[in-house]
Amino acid sequence: MLHKTPNIAAETSLLVLLSFLWGGSFTLTEVALDTVPPASIVAARLTIGAGLLVLTALWIRLKFPNTIASWSALLMQGILQSALPFTLISWGQTRIDSGLAGLLNTTPPLFVFLISLILLGDRANLGRRFTGTVIGFAGVAATLGPAAFADDQGSVLGQLAITGASLSYALAALFARRFSGQPPILTAACSMSMAAAIMVPAAFLTDQPHTLSPSTEGLAAILGLGCFSTAIAMAIYFRLVRTLGPLGVTTGSYLRAGFSMLLGAFLLGEALSGAQMLGFVLILLGVAVTTGQIRYPLRVRHAQ
Repeated sequence: MLHKTPNIAAETSLLVLLSFLWGGSFTLTEVALDTVPPASIVAARLTIGAGLLVLTALWIRLKFPNTIASWSALLMQGILQSALPFTLISWGQTRIDSGLAGLLNTTPPLFVFLISLILLGDRANLGRRFTGTVIGFAGVAATLGPAAFADDQGSVLGQLAITGASLSYALAALFARRFSGQPPILTAACSMSMAAAIMVPAAFLTDQPHTLSPSTEGLAAILGLGCFSTAIAMAIYFRLVRTLGPLGVTTGSYLRAGFSMLLGAFLLGEALSGAQMLGFVLILLGVAVTTGQIRYPLRVRHAQ
């Protein structure tokens, strides 16, 4: 079976959409945390997301895996991509401010780059990947600015939790390559279902969610997390792992930080500085270089 060469411009557009969906998840999580504990937030968003994805997979008549080995791999993917990082981020946001959390959560491309280079010996397009990674990280630093490090609580554990989530995302992107032979929606449905199967019992053990009284805003935030930041986002994610590769798809973490700042400005009335706008431009440039949309010296790749 022949595989078509992906349209890089189209795939990069999907990466921007994915980053927007995940960038908004920080705001939604912040709203939900006012009345719902971290584990229950994760369990609810995974249950909603998995349910929608499974229904979609059934509707388009996809064939589900039927071996223990396949489901074991999907369980690992669900843990690395969702159950573990979602929990670490939700818990970490109770300890540190969102600016610092956003900065720390931009490190998956660095982890992917280092793991691919040191452990896997992947030196393909080394200069381009390194340049794009550095430009993107510089853009994030400029966008967030020194205020991101002004953590009043000074919680080292919170910072370690967000960094651990970033490492988990990097490992998930590398691990996800083994599912490139099956439809992205099927991979998303199965891995999210396995993650939900872990987090629902965990939430009942730690939070007793049946005793909670979440606010209307909190419930709306969790619904948004489940539908948009989980179901739709994961279907796009597994497609991009196949078309852009692990490093390409994790550069979305840079865009995620930029979108968090923009959403704060447009939805919450926060001011945008010149440095933040410059940083966002650098973020876009870093993603374009890493994914091959721009190739130095200054060659723009045109869509076919």
